[in-house]
Amino acid sequence: MKIKKIAFWLSTVLLTAIMCFSVYNYFFNYEAIKGFFEHFGYPTYLVYPLAIAKILGLVAIWGNFSKWLKEWAYAGFFFNTALAFFAHYITDGSGLLFSSIAFICVLVSYFTGKQVRP
Repeated sequence: MKIKKIAFWLSTVLLTAIMCFSVYNYFFNYEAIKGFFEHFGYPTYLVYPLAIAKILGLVAIWGNFSKWLKEWAYAGFFFNTALAFFAHYITDGSGLLFSSIAFICVLVSYFTGKQVRP
């Protein structure tokens, strides 16, 4: 059980760090992020709502307010990281490391969190 707790907390902290770094860039480095979104073929009007959704998702996971809300937050992070991975993979192959680490962190945090923090 101790290994599962360590895996949960490590993956959740790492996921939080990656998402906070992303949110920081979305708000304070908008022009570069806008360029990435255009390069990937995503609409640029999603930058700010996606940053706010990431913040709310982290609050839902860390707050552990309701099971339903936490499930939706993990679902959002799952789709976000999966789409980020495939967008990087299909276009130019750069940025695969962070997107794959984030994707793995979402999965590990979700599945170990079900046992550690029911």
